Amino acid sequence: MLVEEIIKNIKFLGHSSVKLTVAGKIIFVDPWKIKEKDKADIILVTHPHFDHYSEEDVQKITKDTTILLSCKEVVQQTKVKNKKVLLPFEEEKIEDISIQGFPAYNVNKHFHPKTNNWLGFVIKYKDISIYIAGDSDVIEEAKKLKVNIMLLPVGGTYTMTDKEAAELVNLTKPDFAIPIHYGDIVGSIQNAQNFKNLVNQPTKVVLL
Repeated sequence: MLVEEIIKNIKFLGHSSVKLTVAGKIIFVDPWKIKEKDKADIILVTHPHFDHYSEEDVQKITKDTTILLSCKEVVQQTKVKNKKVLLPFEEEKIEDISIQGFPAYNVNKHFHPKTNNWLGFVIKYKDISIYIAGDSDVIEEAKKLKVNIMLLPVGGTYTMTDKEAAELVNLTKPDFAIPIHYGDIVGSIQNAQNFKNLVNQPTKVVLL
């Protein structure tokens, strides 16, 4: 099955950094402190905080044809040639893949205001969709999502907690859920484990 094939090709690089291969394209999300040798076809950056947007890491994985999609603050700063501002709910088509900006914001804290238009992403290929939440709480927009794979922060403090992330998964019932945003700055492997324990069938939790 395509969804299982995609899951096999998702790699957690620590904190919020993720590498996915979809339709033969290598996609990096929020590259930070990475040791990868592969070059990116697409780089997605959720927002300008230092642990999500690192120009040094972006440059490590950029080639001539790399496309970077992000919020305006990142696009203004990066030296990547092919770059575009994506707003929440805007969609960009790159060959067979469509990438939609998705709102990412806090509802009960002040670190990531909704008015900033910072991002999560929904990546769609064929009939598979992948939600990457970015630094977000559980927001009303996300409760309506119908996706196959969810990558959610579980570290709390700046984002949703493991318990809140599990509640979103149990509400929306994706095929697979992957916890991220732990193991550096905030959150621990214990948060990832708690999340796994709180998620109900039929969703499968993958700890990368």
